[in-house]
Amino acid sequence: MRITLVSFDNWGLNEGIATVLKQEGHTVNHIDFNSFVYKYPNPLYKIYNFVLKFFFKKNIKNIYYGKEIINRLKQIGEKQDFILTIKGDFIDKKYLKELKNHTTKSIGFFNDSATRCPKINKVASSFDQGFSFEKDDCKKLNLKFASNWIYKESRNSEQTFDYQVFNISSKDKRLPVISKIVSELKSKGIKYKIMVLDKNHNSTENDIEFFSKKISLNEISKYIEKSKALLDVNREGQLGLTFRIFESIGLEKKLITTNPDIVNYDFYNPNNILVIDEENPVIPVSFFESDYEKLPEEIYKKYTIKGWIENVLAIK
Repeated sequence: MRITLVSFDNWGLNEGIATVLKQEGHTVNHIDFNSFVYKYPNPLYKIYNFVLKFFFKKNIKNIYYGKEIINRLKQIGEKQDFILTIKGDFIDKKYLKELKNHTTKSIGFFNDSATRCPKINKVASSFDQGFSFEKDDCKKLNLKFASNWIYKESRNSEQTFDYQVFNISSKDKRLPVISKIVSELKSKGIKYKIMVLDKNHNSTENDIEFFSKKISLNEISKYIEKSKALLDVNREGQLGLTFRIFESIGLEKKLITTNPDIVNYDFYNPNNILVIDEENPVIPVSFFESDYEKLPEEIYKKYTIKGWIENVLAIK
């Protein structure tokens, strides 16, 4: 089959989908519009963009992304069997509809919530079939459910660790929650490494490691390998499971999370996953005293990239 993946792949997590599809014998193109660079032709365009955003709820960058994506599809030339778009809310709706001229079936996947990213509400109907990792959005917007996926696997976990808990995140509204969790870890003598990206260099909490430049996935992976458990702090208004959770499954790491909905998934195991209250986090030392329990193979496979493709594209 001819398949084009269109995605804003700022962390390189979507490329794995293209790789697996190629391994399965499909002809695959990946249009990563994160690599597109838009420059305002002159200062007046900034004012024009402000007017577009404020009065018409449009964005020059979203329009630019759409135009460039259509140009790339024209260069590919052949009509596609599937075009799979991830982060379609970053693309102007006009061009999402135009995708259908280049494919037999246009599919969209959203791994943000419409509460946090309201543009999803406007573009979700632009696809022949839409998917979301947010269960409430599936109900409200007539989408099918699909979680994120395991993007990295290493099922022979180390037994000696430098840290019991590791987390890396950006500075946002979650910081007060992270601070409470750090206080709990410190009070219990639980060794941790908590890193927060702060581009403005204005954070001073001594128990959190702040950094100002983006760290590569390879460097992050080294810290993860040295840690027994990963910490996941979900964003306000979001219950869809983050990649951090699937990272823990693929690398067979224990998980501490503030996301209460995780108990409703078939991979939930209280030995492996500790759900904490973000207002009053309690992390018992005993959680770290047992080893990770492997998941049944049929459950694990559902969350691999191959399992994700079977669910979303309905091809094996």
